[in-house]
Amino acid sequence: MVNISSILLSAAMMTMAVSVSAKVVAYPAPSEAPRNDAFSVEVRQDAGKWQPVDVYAIKVDKTEGGKHNVVLTSVATFDFDGTAEVRVVSNRQEVKSCDVRPQSYAIAPAVSGDTITFTLDRPRQVSVEVNGDRFNNLQLFANPLDTNAPANLKKWARKKENIYIGPGYHKLDTIMVVGSGKTVYIAGGAYVDGYIHVKGDGVKVCGRGIIMPEKRGEGIYVMRSNDVEIEGIFTTQCPIGGSNRVKVDNVKVMSSYGWGDGFNVFASNDVSYSNIFARTSDDCTTVYATRKGFNGGCRNIQTENAVLWADVAHPFMIGLHGSAAELGVEAPADTIQNVVYRNIDVLDMKELQIDYQGVFAILAGDNNIVRDIRFEDIRVENFRQGKLFDIRIPFNKKYCAAPGACIENIEFKDITYNGDRSELSLVVGYDEDHKVKGVHFTNLKINGELIYDTMPGKPGWYKTSDMCRMYIGEHVEDVTFDVSH
Repeated sequence: MVNISSILLSAAMMTMAVSVSAKVVAYPAPSEAPRNDAFSVEVRQDAGKWQPVDVYAIKVDKTEGGKHNVVLTSVATFDFDGTAEVRVVSNRQEVKSCDVRPQSYAIAPAVSGDTITFTLDRPRQVSVEVNGDRFNNLQLFANPLDTNAPANLKKWARKKENIYIGPGYHKLDTIMVVGSGKTVYIAGGAYVDGYIHVKGDGVKVCGRGIIMPEKRGEGIYVMRSNDVEIEGIFTTQCPIGGSNRVKVDNVKVMSSYGWGDGFNVFASNDVSYSNIFARTSDDCTTVYATRKGFNGGCRNIQTENAVLWADVAHPFMIGLHGSAAELGVEAPADTIQNVVYRNIDVLDMKELQIDYQGVFAILAGDNNIVRDIRFEDIRVENFRQGKLFDIRIPFNKKYCAAPGACIENIEFKDITYNGDRSELSLVVGYDEDHKVKGVHFTNLKINGELIYDTMPGKPGWYKTSDMCRMYIGEHVEDVTFDVSH
């Protein structure tokens, strides 16, 4: 186990490694951390000197035939302010074409031989893809400058409530449990093989370090805690259970194993995510009720400014798990309410199982009441396999003890999909006592065409849902397609 006292002692002997007055900061990778030589990366500002940026090897899931297939992709990270010019050299593939996604960023790379250059005008999380390869690609996490770095590290480290993990490789042989009032700062250039569990109030975990357990599991887990902040970290998974008032900002997650969800919410309230990135081997984001020993519903969950990539399962998943499965079918129903997703890019999804194919998946199970859900300003790029919308009340006996109670008041505004691989979308209730009510689409755009009731070219005998390949089935009321300017 890493000795936290020795970390604090060494921190007290150090001066602060990074000044926030710097304009570009790159953190050398520890020699023990896994590296990938597929790309060489450099960054500079104002036509100045190029700074090298180390490239990590990170595991992702290239599912084939329904089976997990772990492969290594590339990740590089740095901080900057203003604008930054990035130079990437492809060391293994001849560059015939290059895309920098999300497409909505409109980044047009210049290619000269095997060298790719482009400019970032703000902090971004992007995928650099040579010749359309989504696995031998480069995930580039260009962060804002780290304002959480202690101004006086020696003085800061003396305080017993502070835990500092400095640059270098750290092996945690046991779980690091962080109690109330603690601040954990993980410096850029720190690579932690282990797990951090937050179990207390008023906790902050921040920095630019990497928490990447060699074995499967959640790098950061927030459990039964209140008033927690997680900022700047790159890890495998970051679930929140039984907690209130949790803020997650600029956190990146990537996983490669089964059930490798990214950002789970279980029975928690007042949770906000901003500027996040998820490339996962299961759902990128979820909102569930009673689950994994955390009891109750969820209210006031907000996710904005995100990039989501589901190598397996869903970018968005709401409502499947609740009290019926864990506490019995007679347990009081859980409510999932007031969930908002805004300004998000979906880069990919691949799922063979028909039950779990939706980019936007609201599957109410276990007597859950799911209501007041809003998706706004979300751009979906051409994914590999799945469907766009899946809004259902199923009785999923594999995971649930009962169907959901209802799905009500679901709003989709300014949703765009550009692609040709979406299978049939579904909106289906369960029976007369378990209905889907009030699903409203405004400015739904499929391959550049707005979908609405009076759209040009729609035959009068067609349903509007026919125009976007959506089946609206039994026990569904009040589905609308509108346009606003």
